[in-house]
Amino acid sequence: MAGDGGRGRGAAAERVAAAVEEAASGGWEFRNAYRRQLLALSRRIRLLGPFAEELREARRGPAAAEEEEERERALAPLADALEKALDLLQLGRDGSRIFLVLERDNVMKKFQEVIAQLEQALCDFPYDKLDISDEVREQVELVHAQLRRAKERADMPDDEFYNDLLSLYNKSYGPSAEQNILERLSEKLHLLTITDLTQESLALHEMVASGGGQDPGEHIEKMSNLLKKIKDFVQTQNPEMGPLIATKIMDSNGEPRPVNVPDEFRCPISLELMKDPVIVSTGQTYERACIEKWIASGHHTCPNTQQRMTNTTLTTNYVLRSLIAQWCEANGVEPPKRSSQPNKPTPACSSSERANIDALLSQLCSPDPEEQRSAAAELRLLAKRNANNRICIAEAGAIPLLLSLLSSSDLRTQEHAVTALLNLSIHEDNKASIISSGAVPSIVHVLKNGSMEARENAAATLFSLSVIDEYKVTIGGTGAIPALVVLLSEGSQRGKKDAAAALFNLCIYQGNKGRAIRAGLVPLIMGLVTNPTGALMDEAMAILSILSSHPEGKAAIGAAEPVPVLVEMIGSGSPRNRENAASVMLHLCSGEQQLVHLARAQECGIMVPLRELALNGTGRGKRKAVHLLERMSRFLVQQQEEKEAQMQASAQAIPQATDQVQETDIPEQLDSPSPQYPTVA
Repeated sequence: MAGDGGRGRGAAAERVAAAVEEAASGGWEFRNAYRRQLLALSRRIRLLGPFAEELREARRGPAAAEEEEERERALAPLADALEKALDLLQLGRDGSRIFLVLERDNVMKKFQEVIAQLEQALCDFPYDKLDISDEVREQVELVHAQLRRAKERADMPDDEFYNDLLSLYNKSYGPSAEQNILERLSEKLHLLTITDLTQESLALHEMVASGGGQDPGEHIEKMSNLLKKIKDFVQTQNPEMGPLIATKIMDSNGEPRPVNVPDEFRCPISLELMKDPVIVSTGQTYERACIEKWIASGHHTCPNTQQRMTNTTLTTNYVLRSLIAQWCEANGVEPPKRSSQPNKPTPACSSSERANIDALLSQLCSPDPEEQRSAAAELRLLAKRNANNRICIAEAGAIPLLLSLLSSSDLRTQEHAVTALLNLSIHEDNKASIISSGAVPSIVHVLKNGSMEARENAAATLFSLSVIDEYKVTIGGTGAIPALVVLLSEGSQRGKKDAAAALFNLCIYQGNKGRAIRAGLVPLIMGLVTNPTGALMDEAMAILSILSSHPEGKAAIGAAEPVPVLVEMIGSGSPRNRENAASVMLHLCSGEQQLVHLARAQECGIMVPLRELALNGTGRGKRKAVHLLERMSRFLVQQQEEKEAQMQASAQAIPQATDQVQETDIPEQLDSPSPQYPTVA
């Protein structure tokens, strides 16, 4: 699929033909809640096959430049619409099934937008300028009529399906209903085998890796837990999938003890709890060191399936790694330590793929701005598609060439270049190449001066790079943080999310917290926390929690009168936001101003929501609530003791004053006021 814009004469016609061919090429298996809608969209695009053939035939004949220009203008909207439709089909084929259902409203909005764009592109279509036969014209008009009907009526997916998954996600179901819900979900999501479950795990990982800088946080954790529930249910229903195996493992005190390690947490080669689970090209997961040794020994097949591995790329299985860490914490087991710099085999790239990439890199060096823009757009799309493309493009030497385009005066070229770098940065090895090429100042330049979409993707690139701890220091020292704060203040909604995600990651490093605070981040974040729309609330609370551990951050937050909103958040926020609000309160209630904040918290009625959080919050939320309850209890005891001391002092003062009254001081007429009559202070 070609990128935005054209490649000289006939580019739009070629893009239309390429998109229709890709839709008709097969391999579009849809096993999710939108199967009906995706098949209908795919079928309508395939019906344009004869139209695409005639377009290609027409291109082979002679045409005046003016005619060619008219043809391009007529076809460009259809090319754009078809490419968006292919993106949606790819999401339906490769995306996480759980995620797609939970994001029902957004996914259906994408369907409606694609259908509307296709329908608009075919409306009043200038067939006379394209030399199309009557028979093909009738077929295109049929597709247009189908799209018009689809545009007028929304074809929503199964409500019961959505409600089942939502109830499991939010834990809003009765205990007796869980098994029935899990049975329906495993069937409707087609998660019935180890292969299905592994593919879903990989899809979740890909969603996180290419999330455009969005902080997955609680969302991915909940989806991972959902997948684990379904996996446990499927394994219970199908015992042949493999029982739990007992092993001896070191607990948090360093003592060996027997424990049942779930089968999916064990490497199929070593049968040990995995430290660094990675996914190979067949979709199977192994311990990194074990599969590297297997490959180094000359094996080219997957140990589990005996399928030939198409490449030796190893992709970290972040979802499984997170589940292993959660299981270790829940069972009092010391999490396994990973080696800091694993050796990764160099992936191979086919000769045809390499030739195509080399041709695009040559165009990046072209003096023709149009060729540069087109090549950058194509590389952007290739890098978005899969991990192997990201590796091949970087190996071919694209990174320095793309960096040179970040200073281009053509904003569209600049946008394609920074987005291509974002997509390349998803692969861990490419992060080092991008940083070592001195990319950060150029990315910050785009963050400050590019188009809004380019600024968004520059922020997302910084987020992706800042996953590596040492790069947090590099990025923080280049002026990125003030520019991210500006984007958080004035950017589009997506731009603000990208900026917030990058700022959160960067502020994990203590040295960057001061930079962010001095750039004015705290007042901006407090504005988001108190925003009645609740936009970016999760991101704002996460950043506030991390800044509150810094002395300057604590002072800046304390000056913003935060206690009422934090107490309200502890009582009625989402689980993660309640946890973060308790964390901020705990930091505020220590140090110089602790008595002020403790007194204000008491006035706001913090004790009831704190007790509830200590009972029903997340693991971290419970710990924070318990510490805060202890601090509040000590404060209340201290207040009570001071009050009792004052009352005792007052009680002692009364008899002393009475003893000082002499008999001669008492007037004979008590009902007559006397200036000498003593008063008790």
